Amino acid sequence: MGLGGRPPRIGIVAGEASGDQLGSHLIQATRTSFPGATFFGIGGPKMQGLGMDVWFPMEKLAVRGFVEVLKHYREIVGIRRKLRSRLLAAKPDLFIGIDAPAFNMDLETDLKQAGIPTIHYVCPQFWAWNRGRLPAMQRAVSRVLALFPFEVPMLAEAGIPATFVGHPLADLLPERPDREAMREQMRLPKQGLIIAMLPGSRQVEVKAMGSLFVQAARAILEHKPDAHFLVPLVSRETRVLFETALYQDAPDGLPLTMLYGHAHDAMIAADAVLLASGTATLEAALLKRPMVITYKVPSLTYWIAKRRIYLPYVGLPNVLAGEFVVPELLQDDATPSSLAAAMIRILDDADGRRVLDERFIAMHHSLKQDTAQKVVEAIALALGEHVPLAEPARRLAPEGT
Repeated sequence: MGLGGRPPRIGIVAGEASGDQLGSHLIQATRTSFPGATFFGIGGPKMQGLGMDVWFPMEKLAVRGFVEVLKHYREIVGIRRKLRSRLLAAKPDLFIGIDAPAFNMDLETDLKQAGIPTIHYVCPQFWAWNRGRLPAMQRAVSRVLALFPFEVPMLAEAGIPATFVGHPLADLLPERPDREAMREQMRLPKQGLIIAMLPGSRQVEVKAMGSLFVQAARAILEHKPDAHFLVPLVSRETRVLFETALYQDAPDGLPLTMLYGHAHDAMIAADAVLLASGTATLEAALLKRPMVITYKVPSLTYWIAKRRIYLPYVGLPNVLAGEFVVPELLQDDATPSSLAAAMIRILDDADGRRVLDERFIAMHHSLKQDTAQKVVEAIALALGEHVPLAEPARRLAPEGT
């Protein structure tokens, strides 16, 4: 289509913290080749901090699980209806939906039918949940930007144009993070046992799993009394929820430090990580940290998901490896004692940690693709513009710097 030299106007929707991270990376990268590009739609604080015009708060979409979505269905549908009208009126040069397929795909279908090119950034996990959505996806998107290499041939088989762009975190995170330097920076003991605990970025996750993590920490201390815990939390609300769990389940306190953000720093400083399933599991793998993955949802949500899932694992390190390389303890298996036992096994198995480190390094190499440049090239293709390969969009600042 071509822009005649003017900056592009791009509609964009990100629905949760990981999407905000990807979206901020995308905005920075795009502006290296398209100075003056403007972005509007739904985004988080990182995207807004880069000048995006946020029409609706991202938190309204940060709902996970079948039952939970139903509770907020009318509100979410109302937001999508208003957003669709505003986007059709604004006529952006391109629309980019970042993850959140349940929200974005219907929106993308309408925009594509109106002649607006659509990119979906992060392939929906149809390979894990619902392969029947591929025809709908074909109608909705002009191109998918896939984070993982195995997704592209699956999409191609369904007639969906796709580009493997790798994961921006693989470009941003160090291959060999310096634990000792990070502990010195954070004023932590260099030789002590440190465990990072990440109970989730959403309020509903911390509310569901805060007590579980606190009780698991207490169980770990029975076997590892010198352990210290780092708990990075993304907002004031999630911190209040975790503090409530601490007050209820560890009234005498724990050797624990809470942080605002700085999840990567906490994981680098740690010997191992206990965390909720999600993007953080990939971050831990890229930082070469052994981990125990857990998750709890309402019983009905779990029952529905269990009937639909195609894979025996949910954690991204296991999905990428094609086998269980780290333990997953979900739903009824997620008890304080089981989480503590899994963590202690990891901490006591030096040989196992060395093998896991090698697997994570190979994983890092496979995902390190100069994602920023590949994303910009895909955006330029959709806009009908040319971006010379000599204009790399890279070396963007990682979290916490």
